[in-house]
Amino acid sequence: MRSGLACAAMLVAAFAATDAMALDLTDDLSITGYLDARAVIAAQPQSWLNGGLGKFRYGGKQKFGTEGVLQADFNLGGLDLQGVHLVSVLRADPDTPSVVDALETYIRYDQFAGDIGWSVKAGAFFPTISLENDDLGWTSPYTLTPSAINSWIGDELRTIGSEGTLRWKNSLGTLSLIGALTCCNDEAGVLIADRGWALDDRPFGLFERERIPDQTLRIFRAPVPGRTGMFDEIDGIVGWYAGATWQMPGIVKLSVTRYDNQGEPEAATLRDQAWRTKFWNFGARTQFGPLVLIAQQMSGYTEVEVRGTENSTKFQSGFLLASYDLDDWRFSVREDLFQTRRLRATNINWNEDGDATTGAVSWTGLDGVRLTGEIIAMHSRRGEYVPAGLGYGRDDIQVQFDTRFFF
Repeated sequence: MRSGLACAAMLVAAFAATDAMALDLTDDLSITGYLDARAVIAAQPQSWLNGGLGKFRYGGKQKFGTEGVLQADFNLGGLDLQGVHLVSVLRADPDTPSVVDALETYIRYDQFAGDIGWSVKAGAFFPTISLENDDLGWTSPYTLTPSAINSWIGDELRTIGSEGTLRWKNSLGTLSLIGALTCCNDEAGVLIADRGWALDDRPFGLFERERIPDQTLRIFRAPVPGRTGMFDEIDGIVGWYAGATWQMPGIVKLSVTRYDNQGEPEAATLRDQAWRTKFWNFGARTQFGPLVLIAQQMSGYTEVEVRGTENSTKFQSGFLLASYDLDDWRFSVREDLFQTRRLRATNINWNEDGDATTGAVSWTGLDGVRLTGEIIAMHSRRGEYVPAGLGYGRDDIQVQFDTRFFF
């Protein structure tokens, strides 16, 4: 199925490039993106991205990070396809095996006229869930590192299918109903179970294979290092999610989403295992002048069956974010709480509890440039730390100084 996804993405990209040549590029092709460079004071444990048990993007001896993200948006109105856009988002990151990968590639059609409108997306894209990560490439305008919830969404979830939205405006606000059918996300759940929650701003590419913590593999006497796919169709069953948002301009935005990937827990390929993952997500956002407040809560469940043994994990997390915009400056603070509970498994203590406080200050006094300083202080307790010699409870800090150039 991964080869099918690759072909689909290449076909969309090729179609987009061909059509772009037939259009007036000045009016119909929009290229946006950013280049990012940062210095890091990393926490001591090796990052989970490199096989360790560290909860952040950076860990151990990592001192610097760079990446670039580019979005191409082709408006096909010039071909009498009004409201149709072809969109592709690519990321270049020298720390990844492939260096360049796609984050999203999809077709979008918007039709908003009067009080009732609708839109549809088809392809591969991030699900419409977050009230925090609404910038290019699943980034947040408030902090460098998103919440535990939205870090996990970027790591494990991608809608590969179609999503439709119906919107109705009235005197009290706007009601939006969202529904999606999605395939090729059967491995979703493996990280939340084997790694637990994390805070990182590097969502996984569509063709990337994710690293499993080495300590997890050692406990089960499996080869190290190990990786898993994420965006594959293993069991032939279509997943779905549905939700609603209610927005009263200038007052509040409320959202609720139910997600179920419909994975068959005992289905497997030669390399990867399907997981059944489902959750409820609730969000709220309000603004008082320059002050923005965002809250989000997620509660879910994931399970897998290996050699006749069922392993299940309950997970939940929530955060409250406050951000104050003062001319060229933005000051943001966020508090995260997170927890996992492993059920009906071995006698190994896989449970996790933790909290994290994030503070960020950004400055945008130069056109096209944003400077950001961020600090995250996390306290976490996880049974898997003990056999790795890290102690049951840990206090870890990550500090980043970032320069981002937008184009």
